[in-house]
Amino acid sequence: MSDVAPKTTLDPVGFAAELIRRPSVTPKDEGALDILAARLEALGFTCHRLRFEAPGTDPVENLYARWGAGHPNICFAGHTDVVPTGAADTWSFDPFGAALKNGVLCGRGAVDMKGAIAAFTAAAERFIATRPPHFTGSISYLITGDEEGVAINGTRKVLEWVAARGEQIDACVVGEPTSATELGDMIKIGRRGSMTGRLTVTGVQGHVAYPHLADNAAHRLVTLLHALTAERLDDGTEHFQASGLQVTTIDIGNPATNVIPGAARATFNIRFNDLWTSAKLKGWVAERLADAGGEYELKWEVSGESFLVPPGVVSDCLSAAIGTVTGRTPELSTTGGTSDARFIHAYCPVAEFGLVGQTMHKIDERVPAAEIEQLAEIYVAFLDRFFGRN
Repeated sequence: MSDVAPKTTLDPVGFAAELIRRPSVTPKDEGALDILAARLEALGFTCHRLRFEAPGTDPVENLYARWGAGHPNICFAGHTDVVPTGAADTWSFDPFGAALKNGVLCGRGAVDMKGAIAAFTAAAERFIATRPPHFTGSISYLITGDEEGVAINGTRKVLEWVAARGEQIDACVVGEPTSATELGDMIKIGRRGSMTGRLTVTGVQGHVAYPHLADNAAHRLVTLLHALTAERLDDGTEHFQASGLQVTTIDIGNPATNVIPGAARATFNIRFNDLWTSAKLKGWVAERLADAGGEYELKWEVSGESFLVPPGVVSDCLSAAIGTVTGRTPELSTTGGTSDARFIHAYCPVAEFGLVGQTMHKIDERVPAAEIEQLAEIYVAFLDRFFGRN
């Protein structure tokens, strides 16, 4: 473990602004990881820059950094990549200008999740500066540039790299913006699974006046979709809301009013709880489509299985830290979309906690600067509790 002490006190709001000014839209890094690695190295972290790529995908820059060599090793995981801004002229400010207006930090990534990265870095600095004598634990970072994208060359491969070199991560906090309306009101301890089905029906094109000479693909597609949406998948479980299947698009591409379509396509997404696996759901869908009858083609994409990390040391320490700083008792939730915690839970206990997510991915993404500072205080209190100082 390095005995390097921080030379300056990190301002988490200013550091978040530095990160926001790097337009790191997936899969581009634009120097965001350089800024973070430089700061961590100044704190005594050993940094590993990891570039992964795969056929048909863009190469992605990642960072694994560690301070200390002992255990337990608590890891902060997250991402420096951000979603596109959309039309810049619809924003009230420069999306990558990181303006501070009336105490609010403005810019793409302020909430999701450069603000959390800055808060944890400030927390790590403060903890390291006041660490107890003979401290033997470790703090690590696992930061990807591929969370908002296909998530092929990011967290999953970094975890494999860490394991292959014989390192163990004992617990993890993912800094996703999990708070719903107030900082500290929600921690995520699991996530629903997500899978997408692409359904194609091929019929016979013909004249609408002679339907007996045609086979209307649109009619058969409607029948198949009704079979999939006519009944609920389940009513939810102790920690999960009900699973749901939603049709997201129906495409026929037929501009004529007197032509029976010969092909029709639909896409649907299923968000599922711990009653299901993607394999079980594929079987459920196949049974209902078979009952409806007719030929079809179905292609699947599975982005993640459902998972639950039962309440334990990570969520307990986070809850206590939140209570100390904010006075709130967070809800332990599994709502929302997917995150890279879906990869991490296979390696160690993990919980997700970060800023209020109401403006993430939106035009005019922004966060009160005071909440970034408060988040840093929560992360410090978490480290204290996790390492047994309180």
